[in-house]
Amino acid sequence: MKPILQKRLVLFSARIIESERALKRGFAARHLYSQIVRSATSAALNYGEAQMAETRKDFIHKIGLVVKELKETEVNLEIIWEAKIFKDEEAIVNCLKECKELIAIFMATRKTARVNLEES
Repeated sequence: MKPILQKRLVLFSARIIESERALKRGFAARHLYSQIVRSATSAALNYGEAQMAETRKDFIHKIGLVVKELKETEVNLEIIWEAKIFKDEEAIVNCLKECKELIAIFMATRKTARVNLEES
């Protein structure tokens, strides 16, 4: 499962980077784009760190960072959507859909890890 999730996060980050073409020109688009690239790629990088966690608590913390960065990405995508600063609706919808799925996966992962920690 780990390689699949890592690959999904990497592909999601790449899709976010490519989404620059889907955005209109202007200050707001540039600002949100730079924010979204940082948060999406940070989620992937933090997951890489989580895989090498030294303790269960460390793993839970790092998965929490993945969720945090994905939530930031989601909010940025929603701002882009509501402000209508995109040229390619499908690209933004697909990014938002994948982001929501990843959030659900990692929130469940964190919850399971917490339960496992309490039971050990």
